[in-house]
Amino acid sequence: MLTALFFYLFAGLSILSGVMVIAARNPVHAVLFLILAFFNVAGLFLLLGAEFLAVILLIVYVGAVAVLFLFVVMMLDVDFAELKSGFLSYLPVGLMIGGVLLLEIIMATSAWVLNPAISKLEKNKVIDESITNTEAFGRVLYTDHLYYFEAAGILLLVAMVGAIVLTLRTREGVKRQDIATQVARDPKDAIEIKQVETGKGI
Repeated sequence: MLTALFFYLFAGLSILSGVMVIAARNPVHAVLFLILAFFNVAGLFLLLGAEFLAVILLIVYVGAVAVLFLFVVMMLDVDFAELKSGFLSYLPVGLMIGGVLLLEIIMATSAWVLNPAISKLEKNKVIDESITNTEAFGRVLYTDHLYYFEAAGILLLVAMVGAIVLTLRTREGVKRQDIATQVARDPKDAIEIKQVETGKGI
């Protein structure tokens, strides 16, 4: 009974927060509602026993992505009224896509009605129940799917380097540091010592 109560609480707040992300006029408020939605989804993960996914959701999405969105929205002077000016022209396409997604969600959630035998299928137990969820996830990720994990890391590294190269600009007149030249220079060329007589200084 208590689990069901928390489920409906987290699920309801998640849906409400998701709606407010779209409906909020202030972009900062929209990001705050997005963070609230992440917290509620993390609570749903905890109810499912997936504590690792809940922690990752809070650390990665709330701690990095959502905060990054918040800082970008607050730092950039974006005219959101101008961006929303052509909203009505895209409304029919948006409603059509939303209707298709809603139909797919209904079909996915009501699969047991279309085929009752699906609910009777037994799940293959490939993970030892004596270990924690986090340890089991780590074993699967770093043993069976290690190459895919490393390939994803390499792709992210290439994307990061590519973004730096594309945004790097060489500006004229900007002094850049050359460490080798600084280390190899002669002190006589770097400084000039002048003997100032007493009483004749500045």
